[in-house]
Amino acid sequence: QVQLGESGGGLVQAGGSLRLSCAASGRTFSSYIMGWFRQAPGKEREFVAAIMWSGGSTHYADSAKGRFTISRDNAKNTVSLQMNSLKPEDTAVYYCAAVRYGSLWYTTPGEYDYWGQGTQVTVSS
Repeated sequence: QVQLGESGGGLVQAGGSLRLSCAASGRTFSSYIMGWFRQAPGKEREFVAAIMWSGGSTHYADSAKGRFTISRDNAKNTVSLQMNSLKPEDTAVYYCAAVRYGSLWYTTPGEYDYWGQGTQVTVSS
């Protein structure tokens, strides 16, 4: 059973940085795509970034390009999202997600099979 657990959210001022982590357990993740999504109040869950566990190739939403970096640590079985130059519109609950034998181009929530509980990120202006 795949289990995902996010941490690292919090309150930060605009222009600041946060690093989110997702601890993954229950499987060997070499064949998985790991993704980060976010959901703001009253909005649909949206894709932020994805990484291929094996090889480390990445894909970003336009809103994340140049500001966010997704990475994975094979030894620790974690996936991280480094977020820089944060804006108030980045405020949302951020979710880690996983799918086996998926594609880096999976950008909709329905394409992912496993989800964490989410972590709140609030960016003040």
